[in-house]
Amino acid sequence: MAKTGYRVLVVDDESDIREILEYNLAKEGYEVETAKNGRKGIEKAKAFKPHLILLDIMMPDQDGVETCRQLRELPEFQSTYIVFLTARSEEYSEVAAFEAGADDYINKPIKPRALLSRMQAMFRRESKMTANADQIAIGGLLIDRDSYTVQVDQQDVSLPRKEFELLYFLATHPGKVFSRDELLRNIWGADVYVLARTVDVHVRKVREKIGDQYIVTVKGVGYKFEDIF
Repeated sequence: MAKTGYRVLVVDDESDIREILEYNLAKEGYEVETAKNGRKGIEKAKAFKPHLILLDIMMPDQDGVETCRQLRELPEFQSTYIVFLTARSEEYSEVAAFEAGADDYINKPIKPRALLSRMQAMFRRESKMTANADQIAIGGLLIDRDSYTVQVDQQDVSLPRKEFELLYFLATHPGKVFSRDELLRNIWGADVYVLARTVDVHVRKVREKIGDQYIVTVKGVGYKFEDIF
């Protein structure tokens, strides 16, 4: 199998899951490292610099949500994909994961083929968006698709990958209203199941960082990027 060029870190306290994922990912051409808890996962991530991290929630010493939050606080992991693999199916656990900066949330038991398909879809969308890289300047907001950076009034603002992609997508369609389902399909993909509330969480976090004036709520419909600047 040819190498994909992508590095994947698996963080899970169950050795059999680590072994199954490592085997299937390596067979598909991914470079793989593993860690058995959150603290070791962060240490391994700093050295390995993965493109994607598969992260369990329930782990001893430090759970996955806190691990995700700490990773997102580090500049080098702002654009790293973080996907939760967990036996926790409660809505509040999923919301907590996305609040911490997750890109996807997959319930166990894990189906390796389905997981690989979702990972490939993520990387395809990334390649497509990178190929269309450009800059958007509206009001005091500067969005640079090529470098995945955002500035507000010439001050750098840190946005994790999905927050950036949501902002960029809306900004490239100023004045157009998108429903939550449309945003989920365009940002997360049709093959990824996440709650519609996930969009609300990401919009709120983006607004906290760039201001309330850019993304407007259209009651009963969805969101749009304001185009009157």
